Amino acid sequence: MSQAHAPVLHNEVIAALAIKPRGRYVDGTYGRGGHARSILAALGQDGSLIVMDRDPQAIADARASLGADDRVTIIHDDNANLYARIAELGLLEQVDGILLDLGVSSPQLDDARRGFSFQHNGPLDMRMNPEQGESAAAWLKHADEAEIARVLWEYGEERHSRRIARKLVEVRQSRPIEDTATLASIISAMMPRPKNNKHPATRSFQAIRIHINQELAQIQQLLETVLDILKIGGRLLVISFHSLEDRLIKRFIKAQSTPPKIPRGLPLRDSEIDSRVRLRSCGKAIKAGASELSSNPRARSAVLRVAERAA
Repeated sequence: MSQAHAPVLHNEVIAALAIKPRGRYVDGTYGRGGHARSILAALGQDGSLIVMDRDPQAIADARASLGADDRVTIIHDDNANLYARIAELGLLEQVDGILLDLGVSSPQLDDARRGFSFQHNGPLDMRMNPEQGESAAAWLKHADEAEIARVLWEYGEERHSRRIARKLVEVRQSRPIEDTATLASIISAMMPRPKNNKHPATRSFQAIRIHINQELAQIQQLLETVLDILKIGGRLLVISFHSLEDRLIKRFIKAQSTPPKIPRGLPLRDSEIDSRVRLRSCGKAIKAGASELSSNPRARSAVLRVAERAA
């Protein structure tokens, strides 16, 4: 069982969920259970919690920590498949709240063997589920220069993407790129001296991780079905750490909370127009305060958005 760590925006999440003692909730990104344990503590004996994660280590932690509680259902799967798994349980439109804490978790970052970080050298893996798909090292062996540059630019917004991609392809002709230190050093050599304390490989590591785990596609797939999981009045909470993630969430909430525009002059009866607003935004984006940032610097890029199903 892992040691407890403070989850990002913990107090804000619990307040925004407005937990009902007999409610049914989903933590779609269990991590190490910081949010899940607090949700469970607020539930009564008739409440229930479904926890889900793609990472086998996270699921092992969930089973060790919460497996004995009969209010808890533990699912090892990508949260993009949440609709199918909730449908299997016969719980569509019966969920009071869904929490998604996107991106890489602190335990994943801190474990050099997972290959997410350049802080400590380790194998270049980056898979959130090491039993699924290809590693970052395997991808870098075969991806062509144009594909690498595209990934670095689209997912990392890296201005030097072409220069880095060209060098990676050149280097792999003579030696494999199989560990985080090697990748970080190649990228750093291609970058101008940073004007701040940000490591020059930060954007590239982030981009490769997002690509390897298909993170944006997973979010999009989940959003397309999330409203069929929530009951009316149920809440959706999403914590994102990347501008591309947050943009997806923001656009989704706006699209679902805005009545469709009907062109003037169309011969339609009122009954033929679907003008439903399916989602209501619950205020502006929430960010970590000074107190949390002082104890958890990783919270600086966290953005929490909250919405409620309306119809």
